Amino acid sequence: MEAMWLLCVAAAVVAWGFLWVWDSSERVKSREQGERLGAESRTLLAIAHPDDEAMFFAPTVLGLARLRHWVYLLCFSAGNYYNQGETRKKELLQSCDVLGIPLSSVMIIDNRDFPDDPGVQWDTEHVASVLLQHIEVNGINLVVTFDAGGVSGHSNHIALYAAVRALHSEGKLPKGCSVLTLQSVNVLRKYISLLDLPLSRLHTQDVLFVLNSKEVAQAKRAMSCHRSQLLWFRRLYILFSRYMRINSLSFL
Repeated sequence: MEAMWLLCVAAAVVAWGFLWVWDSSERVKSREQGERLGAESRTLLAIAHPDDEAMFFAPTVLGLARLRHWVYLLCFSAGNYYNQGETRKKELLQSCDVLGIPLSSVMIIDNRDFPDDPGVQWDTEHVASVLLQHIEVNGINLVVTFDAGGVSGHSNHIALYAAVRALHSEGKLPKGCSVLTLQSVNVLRKYISLLDLPLSRLHTQDVLFVLNSKEVAQAKRAMSCHRSQLLWFRRLYILFSRYMRINSLSFL
């Protein structure tokens, strides 16, 4: 019994030490990201469906909040694949409130041009046109969205990357407007949570956001707002996915 008690104490000390180093390193990392991204920028997060902001981008949103960025959110569908569009729009607004995105800065597109359907290919030019209009109207100088893998491989996610890539390569973005894309990883890395942190530090090319323990709880509260989506496998996702804790991003 005494040996077991000592083992538990040792494990607790190691865990506390890890969390202390983790939180301290993230304070240093925040300063480094501030130098790279600049403080108080106007950032547009472009997502495909309600819950993308919490399921995939929570570390980025909360990391940008540390840097005092003003975050706008543009959601290209109401997530109506299972006829839950009205419910999911309300859940998105609740999640944004938890993440600190002003509701006045949230726009949800709900029309037949951009259906929530992995079997439908969104028109790249149309998506790009809507994105560019939103960028120009709001004076955006940083756009954040998915990369070519779309994290989950969903065609709607990939359509956003294709559109912003086209705007960037064709020189249509306003002067000084940068683009960051969220790096997709393999299935193993996707579900090992903080154990992926060493690999993330090694492989991140440009920007890395890692949530501290308080921010992880905030991200989980945001995801919990999407009650209509909290099936058993998404509850496991919340527990184990690195995207609830770590975001690696690259500039185009």
